[in-house]
Amino acid sequence: MTKRDAVLSHVGERVRVRRDALGLTQRALAARAGLSVRFLAQLERGDGNISLTRFADVAGALGVEPAALLAGAPAAGHARPPVIALLGVRGAGKSTIGARLAVKLGVRFVELDAAIARAAGLTLAQLFELHGESYYRGLEREVLTRLLAESSGAVIATGGSLVTDRATFRLLTERAHTVWLRATPRDHWSRVVEQGDRRPMAKNPRAFAELEALLRARAPLYRTARQTVDTSRTPIAAAVAAIAAAV
Repeated sequence: MTKRDAVLSHVGERVRVRRDALGLTQRALAARAGLSVRFLAQLERGDGNISLTRFADVAGALGVEPAALLAGAPAAGHARPPVIALLGVRGAGKSTIGARLAVKLGVRFVELDAAIARAAGLTLAQLFELHGESYYRGLEREVLTRLLAESSGAVIATGGSLVTDRATFRLLTERAHTVWLRATPRDHWSRVVEQGDRRPMAKNPRAFAELEALLRARAPLYRTARQTVDTSRTPIAAAVAAIAAAV
């Protein structure tokens, strides 16, 4: 990535994050800034080579100074650290591979559900019991938006159901290198049990069949990730190396 491309990508991300924080659609922001929706979309993707005058108009429409959208832009010769999002049902290997990948790339490792629990000041079980799934989804998007706005890079282990929230999944795919850690139903099951968690089979004789159905239902969504790594066939070290090479 050239310095120009890196700066444009950074500015585009800052514009998107600020727009999301204000709850504006692309159409609404484009109207405020006197731009076409198409041009604004190009700017947010990092494809728009915007003039200083128009850049100032966008900043004004977002309620910030132009310098705020440039803050933290990559310096010449330094690519921005990657953000990698690992997708998959529990037992795919997200925690194991994610932690090792983060060390290899020199970025931090984030368990998204743990970050959501910290933001709520509750366990996930308490969060769902007290506030329900809708609240969880909103907080999930809010926490993820903050993580994606940081310039330090990260490896993020996402919750298995994130892909079912269209807006949040779109946000993730636009701003991170997404990787589906695919595994067989049997490997998903055995890995969870090996971790000492026997809840999957407790009082539910159809639990394994339900896991298979869940994987079939989500596979089309997971398959849209930029990269797929089969953790049933690929050793951990090779999986880490493959993802690192891709970014």
